[in-house]
Amino acid sequence: MAKGKKYEFRVKQENTGWTAEIIRKVTAKRTIVSKRQKGFSSESEAQAWGESELKAILQSVHERNMQRTQQHEQKSVE
Repeated sequence: MAKGKKYEFRVKQENTGWTAEIIRKVTAKRTIVSKRQKGFSSESEAQAWGESELKAILQSVHERNMQRTQQHEQKSVE
C-alpha cells in the first residue's frame, strides 16, 4: 500500500478465478478488506470492478466529509 493512501484495491488469482478487494489502511501496520468480490473470469474484469468500487467509496467519503465540514462551520457561526 502506498504511503499516505487510506484506500486501495488489489487483484489476485485464486483457484476459482480472480478476486478484487478494496483495502482500507487502519493503522500504519494494519489493513483490512472493506469489500471483496470473487469469481471474475479475467484479471481485467476484476481490475475494472476494483477501480469502479474504489471511486464510489472515495466519492462517498468525500461527500460525508463535506457534510461534516458544513455542519462544523454552522456550529461555529452560532
